[in-house]
Amino acid sequence: MIGTTSSWDLYERGCPSRDLLDRIGDKWSILVLGELGEHGRSRFTELRNRLSGVSEKMLTQTLRALESDGLVLRTVHARVPVRVDYELTALGQTLRAPLRALTEWSLQHTDEVLAARAAYAARVEQGA
Repeated sequence: MIGTTSSWDLYERGCPSRDLLDRIGDKWSILVLGELGEHGRSRFTELRNRLSGVSEKMLTQTLRALESDGLVLRTVHARVPVRVDYELTALGQTLRAPLRALTEWSLQHTDEVLAARAAYAARVEQGA
């Protein structure tokens, strides 16, 4: 049922909530949503410049997907040259706090994760 959580099973293949989690958890989606949450309305080139490493194609695909999910609003201003702005919708705004918490966790625990990766690589190298 739409609007309830009782009918969705995140662990079931084909579940729409799983698809949505995949979308939100995508590398570029998290960064785009975070950037729009922090900076507000932005032009394509502004986003591309702030998201180091993203290609135009990937940014375009990500923005279209987020727009189709109702998380991002695309506004075209009819003028010369055409101006296109992107911003979070009201639904997209509801992701700001969870994404901020995930970002803060990542920043706080990066050193620990890097140490764990190094320890794991050393164990694998030794054949353990």
